[in-house]
Amino acid sequence: MVLHESGEDYLEAILVLRQQKGNVRSIDVAQHLGFSKPSVSRAVSILKSNGYLNMEKDGRLELTPQGESEAQRVYERHRFLSEWLVMLGVSPEVAAADACRIEHDISAETFECLKRHVRQYTQDNPS
Repeated sequence: MVLHESGEDYLEAILVLRQQKGNVRSIDVAQHLGFSKPSVSRAVSILKSNGYLNMEKDGRLELTPQGESEAQRVYERHRFLSEWLVMLGVSPEVAAADACRIEHDISAETFECLKRHVRQYTQDNPS
């Protein structure tokens, strides 16, 4: 199953909220992303049916191993791209917004090459 950009955003939000709060419920995701509760409920249902998350009896959202892997992948891209754009002089707010758009479209090959280039540059040019 191909995970679409919105699904990646939901998984990333659940991961981030779990790191911040511990337990995550649909209402937390709705508030974090600025979406309606019905929209989040629909997305949660789709992500559950595709094996990316489970909803516990008490309403907590739990990422499956597959969901955790996808969320970590997207979040790593987001953090790296945001930091890289800030290093280039982009404001943190714009960098975060741009990273959110880029993280979904950049290929794995390009992302790995970019990480390797940035690591090499920072090793050759310490602050």
